[in-house]
This record gives sequence, C-alpha cells and structure tokens, in this order.
Amino acid sequence: MRADDKKLSVGDPRAFVLGGNASTLAFVTNLRVDGGLVTAHLVPLAQTPLGTVAGSAWQNAGIAFDNLLDWLDSTFPAEDERAFVAPLRDIELLARINWQVEPPEQLDDANVLNIEDLPEEIADALAHPAEALLQCGACRRLCVRGHFIWKERELCAWDYHRQVFGKRGPWRTGAYEERHFETVPHAAYIAPPLLEEPGADVVMGLSNVDEAVAHEAINLLLRTDASRSYMAVRTPDGYSVLRER
Repeated sequence: MRADDKKLSVGDPRAFVLGGNASTLAFVTNLRVDGGLVTAHLVPLAQTPLGTVAGSAWQNAGIAFDNLLDWLDSTFPAEDERAFVAPLRDIELLARINWQVEPPEQLDDANVLNIEDLPEEIADALAHPAEALLQCGACRRLCVRGHFIWKERELCAWDYHRQVFGKRGPWRTGAYEERHFETVPHAAYIAPPLLEEPGADVVMGLSNVDEAVAHEAINLLLRTDASRSYMAVRTPDGYSVLRER
C-alpha cells in the first residue's frame, strides 16, 4: 500500500502480504495496534515445473503486534534467497490508522493491497485459482493433489517422473492390447526437462482425439518400432507417448 493511494476502500475485502518464501505466504487483514494480537493467515505454496501454486487451505497464527517484526525476521530470514518481507513503512502506515477489513473469501491478485511488492512468481500464482495441496509421498515436498498418483501414492512431479518413467517403469515393446490402456499411467502433464534423469523422450502427443483413433495411432507407432521400449501416458486431454533412450 502507498500513502497516496486514494482509491482504497477500507471496507472492501483486502489482504496485505507481510512476507513469504518458497513454501508459505503470510497475509493479514488487521493491523490494529490496540488489538494486541495480529492474525497472520498462512497460505501454503507448492513449487512445480509449471510454476508456483497457491494452496486453498490456510492456517492462522496469532502474533503479538510488538513481536511482529521479529516474527517476520525469523520466519522469512534474509539469508533465505526465496524469502521476502513487505516494506516496514507500509506496515507502520497501516498500524497507525488501525487498519482492519474483512478477510477475502479467497486470495487472488485482485485483492492484495501490495501486489507490486510480491515476487513475480508469487503474483502469478495468485492470478490462478488456488489448489488443494498435500505432501509428496516420497520426498514430502508440497504438491498439487491429484496431479500425479502412482500405486495409490500422491507424488510430486519430480518423484513421479523419476519413478514412473525410470528404468523400472511400465515400459513395453510391441503394441498394447485394449485392456492395457485401462492401466497406463495417468499424469496431469509431462515435463520434458524432468525426463532427462530417467532417460526418456516424448515422441507423440495426442490431444482431443477419439479414444479408438488414439489407441490405433499409438499401436501403429509401437508396431513400427517393436524393438524399442515405449510407454503411453494418459493426460487430461489425451495421451503422450514416451520412448526409453
């Protein structure tokens, strides 16, 4: 927020971002000095190959106003390259006017007072709908629920690509039988840079194609090159076909 911002209506649902890092964004809707405690809403952030994703479930932390700056320094320390905090002058300005508004139903780029102070990747995350986040079943990093599931485990994109598209993945030579298409891996997307480690290449993409036609095209490729290992992967709009190097 800037002191000369004349368009701000303090009655509108708004959020002031105190700071953040690679995994958490903290915002407030109340900086009343006479209130004693400041409630910081903590938004989880997931790092994905497609960018930062904001979580839909918030946690709250009650912080004594007198300890707010110390809390910011310890939660988002300067030595963390991904951390940032709001300008002190803006925090002091809101505190002087005992700023308080109703929390927004959802956090987005349109209701953040100090959106210009946020790193570009976080501002971009807030421009997209929030997602349900959970911890990867392998490495415990935050990831988007339902994007990558393998053997009933929710995985981050990195572990999914490593496990499913690695040497022990469900590669095959020769054409698929029709029943095999029911058990091919499902993925929200394929991230080509993550295929470098397991050693695979995307050789075909089929989007919004009739299922029967897609199966026929995949099997034509596999029959043509029956000596090499391939894998069909179901994506939201069709199939991607990978070839093992």
